[in-house]
Amino acid sequence: MGGRVEGKVAFITGAARGQGRSHAVRLAEEGADIIAIDVCGPISTHTDIPPATPDDLAQTVDLVKGTGRRIVSEQVDVRDFAAVKAAVDSGVEQLGRLDIVVANAGIGNGGQTLDHTSEEDWNDMIDVNLSGVWKSVKAAVPHLLAGGNGGSIILTSSVGGLKPYPHTGHYIAAKHGVIGLMRTFAVELGQHSIRVNAVCPTNVNTPLFMNEGTMKLFRPDLENPGPDDLAVAAQFMHVLPVGWVEPRDISNAVLFLASDEARYVTGLPVTVDAGSMLK
Repeated sequence: MGGRVEGKVAFITGAARGQGRSHAVRLAEEGADIIAIDVCGPISTHTDIPPATPDDLAQTVDLVKGTGRRIVSEQVDVRDFAAVKAAVDSGVEQLGRLDIVVANAGIGNGGQTLDHTSEEDWNDMIDVNLSGVWKSVKAAVPHLLAGGNGGSIILTSSVGGLKPYPHTGHYIAAKHGVIGLMRTFAVELGQHSIRVNAVCPTNVNTPLFMNEGTMKLFRPDLENPGPDDLAVAAQFMHVLPVGWVEPRDISNAVLFLASDEARYVTGLPVTVDAGSMLK
């Protein structure tokens, strides 16, 4: 099957690498043009995870163009509503319409229990992973309404948006909040045939998960744990015998939710979790 989102335009945040890049390429493969934004720089000072770069975003642009589709990209911080709105407005002006929104941008930081989480870490997390999602959708909705063709909005939550894990309480709170945003937007926009859903991944093989801090969090018993050590611990989270999934696994769920195959699916948290929610 091909062309599942043929002729549509998708706005994707956090598109420079990881899941966001994968979503952009997957939707482009199926016929969508892309409006891509990413901050391409550091958000929090309290993380060892290297940030995405302008070169990363440029690579996403090249990959999308390689599918034969058009793409408009800008360096934008999702915490800045005016900048997000300007990027969406410009993208729609250049590409002609908007049909799909994938509010994917997110960060990971900290690793403390909630009572030891710093105010800076808390604010960064909520500002990007929750408020940034709201601002991204808020900027896009007027274009979906103006198009008069309905639309599909997909928010990136997490299995951590459906159940708690220790040492990531600010992340858990933000991702639970994303589920609340999703359900409320679904109720408010349903009358306009705009569907709103969330993807809830488990661990994904991206820089936000595959890094030294995560490995030490999962394997505090080891001085210098590596990916193989991480896999042993991470697999305990799942029913299926894997420690993590690939970005394309999430992108395939995003594609389904964006396509007309899901035309009556709204208000749903879609888990791509190797059975994590069963444990």
